[in-house]
Amino acid sequence: MAKKRALITGITGQDGSYLAEFLLERDYEVHGTVRRVAFEDQARRLERIRHLLDRVTLHPASLESYASLHRAIGAARPEECYHLAAQSFVAESFEDEFSTMNVNVNGTHFLLAAVREAVPECRVYFAGSSEMFGQADESPQTESTRFHPRSCYGISKVAGYHLSRNYREAYGTFAACGILFNHESPRRGREFVTRKITTAVARIRRGLERKLRLGRLDAQRDWGHAREYVHAMWAMLQRPEPRDYVIATGVTHSVRDFAAAAFAAADLDWEQYVEVDPSLYRPAEVTALRGDASRAHRELNWRATVGFDQLVAEMVETDLEAVGAQK
Repeated sequence: MAKKRALITGITGQDGSYLAEFLLERDYEVHGTVRRVAFEDQARRLERIRHLLDRVTLHPASLESYASLHRAIGAARPEECYHLAAQSFVAESFEDEFSTMNVNVNGTHFLLAAVREAVPECRVYFAGSSEMFGQADESPQTESTRFHPRSCYGISKVAGYHLSRNYREAYGTFAACGILFNHESPRRGREFVTRKITTAVARIRRGLERKLRLGRLDAQRDWGHAREYVHAMWAMLQRPEPRDYVIATGVTHSVRDFAAAAFAAADLDWEQYVEVDPSLYRPAEVTALRGDASRAHRELNWRATVGFDQLVAEMVETDLEAVGAQK
């Protein structure tokens, strides 16, 4: 029996690496798109999937090039396509709004069009984001909550959501959107506040740094583990019909809570080391996000099981080991 084929854009990222592992465990033939430069700097750019390189097929492609995406999709001939690649760092979207919109909106449009042209029966997963809700007018947020994004990143994801919906309604594309709330892991990029915190904790614990500067400590997010969230992505594409799903824990914690838990995991008092730096404030802040994943519970049989403290402790432990190995 032939293996199912899946293509992952953004396979080198946090979510892409966990999803590749998940699909390989289910005997998929896994393909991924990477920028050409990644082949020239594999040690750094392919770090998260280094242990998978002999089990996946990589195709050079850029979200800014329809032709390259079409070639990759035509070569892979996937039955399932997971569109995870994006400019996903919210703070960067304030610094470079035009690039964020170009990559995230046009890239999603290029991918949907290439799938429709090359493999119209392919099922597509679009990676939405809780940042689409932004300054939400209700809490918790569900699939029917009105979008009010507060960054170009959030706006670009709303556009991608509507592009996916339109391809579903106009062309019959099986396109499902996962509205994932914040999901972290030891594979999170160091530019994100959670990994910034756990890396700093490890370096402070090892005597390599003395202070951690953070922006707003009161911002609240619904934090889960990325390893679990990719299971929901897969489950969405196994349904008889495409639908959109909020994926979340339903529990919020503040940045202050995250910092306190991270320092506590290293037997340190966070208040001795954290300084608030107003220069790190966003121009338009999202104060609180909390998701209601009831539809995913009912229809996907998916629930978050990794608790907040467990997630933070795992990240700190991994960074402590990494910093120790570097000394």
